[in-house]
Amino acid sequence: MSVSALKIAAAAAALSAAASIAVAPATAAKPAKERCFGVALKGKNDCAAGPGTSCAGTSTADYQGSAWKYVAKGSCTKMGGTLEAHAGNAKPVPKKR
Repeated sequence: MSVSALKIAAAAAALSAAASIAVAPATAAKPAKERCFGVALKGKNDCAAGPGTSCAGTSTADYQGSAWKYVAKGSCTKMGGTLEAHAGNAKPVPKKR
């Protein structure tokens, strides 16, 4: 290869690298989530809805204590949910500040 051909090849490689960097989506950090039991409405849980159910969307009652929903980390207990499964399906009572 001649010197000019090498320069052209190097320039093309540099342009290609710059273009791929410009087009690549910025990776945003995903917000931290936690499983919150007892806050999902009937059929709106994310998973683990207790005996007789398989997974997401299978809770059989509002606020089912064995069904969880993903919520922002640190917000579960504030909205009246629990971080562990529990019996019953009482409506969660948000904690006052």
